[in-house]
Amino acid sequence: MKPLVKPFVPSRLEPLLFAFLLSGLMSFFVTGIATALHFGADFAMSPWIEVWLPSWPAAFIAALVATPLVRRLLKFVVIPMG
Repeated sequence: MKPLVKPFVPSRLEPLLFAFLLSGLMSFFVTGIATALHFGADFAMSPWIEVWLPSWPAAFIAALVATPLVRRLLKFVVIPMG
């Protein structure tokens, strides 16, 4: 199967791109849920976007800091293959 997009990001930047995309998606969903719980299911997009945009950089920094720690912690709980 042919890829939709030709890869264009160097592999050395993969950890940064991973944190960037993960933090964007996670903060998008979390702020959406929090906004819906606060305003109700029929809220307008404006309050959600106003909260999500400034939260994304904070989530990105948290992902960059937390990823190495989580990888180290996983070594204690995951059974190695082989």
